[in-house]
Amino acid sequence: MVPGTDSLQFRDVHAVDSSTAYLLSAGSGDLSRIYKTSDGGRTWALQFQNTEPKAFFDCMAFWDSEHGVAFSDAVDGQFIIITTSDGTTWHRVPSKNVPAALPGEGGFAASGTCVTTVGDSTAWLGTGASEIARVLQTTDQGQTWSAQDTPIVSGDASGITSLLFRDDLNGMVAGGEISKPGEYSENVAITIDGGHTWRLVSHPQLPGAIYGIAAVPGAPIPTVVAVGPGGLDYSIDNGSSWVTLDTLDYWSVAFATPESGWAVGPKGRITKIRMF
Repeated sequence: MVPGTDSLQFRDVHAVDSSTAYLLSAGSGDLSRIYKTSDGGRTWALQFQNTEPKAFFDCMAFWDSEHGVAFSDAVDGQFIIITTSDGTTWHRVPSKNVPAALPGEGGFAASGTCVTTVGDSTAWLGTGASEIARVLQTTDQGQTWSAQDTPIVSGDASGITSLLFRDDLNGMVAGGEISKPGEYSENVAITIDGGHTWRLVSHPQLPGAIYGIAAVPGAPIPTVVAVGPGGLDYSIDNGSSWVTLDTLDYWSVAFATPESGWAVGPKGRITKIRMF
């Protein structure tokens, strides 16, 4: 446990190895923070504490143990994106290097997967809560960004909650209408050109919004698992069809191998998943 943080909501974690990990707390103003441990969680150092009262950090991701990026909802029409190049200090990307935000546009701290990295310099992040759900991309470790529209449903409480890329070209975004847990929507899209264009695929069988998606590394067939308050589904055909694994409420999912996956949900639920 991180001392003195009982009031914080930790929404994202990135483990580098058995000793090193980062934690992101999401919240308005100084409730958005990043902590780091270098001794397996015995002690934690506060690395970043947001000072912009209107900012709300949603997620973070890393290229390696020292190079990472974190993303906040827009403030006064500008996204707040911060990066680290030494695993210790964080700096805001100049606003002129980031596309202007649409009215109300931001991210969702649903599962800590609204930003993802590939290779040593490329990352994508997903947005919503506006008239269009967009994907922002960087190819230079977060120093400059571009934006592309997606066909994912969007609105005040709708948009992209999670995204993944299996490589530089093939990716998926998911989300939906968070305020309509019993309904289905156009909430999954894929790209085969690195995020320049996106097309809709089938929504999972689980109703409502998807909170998190994860690829299964090393699977004999490319496999994606999706979770949300409506359950847990998987697809082996890039989202063309989905199979239900569970109907319990889940918030996030991740895999280390096809035999070792975990989904987490309310009331401390942790479910281990073996896909193959």
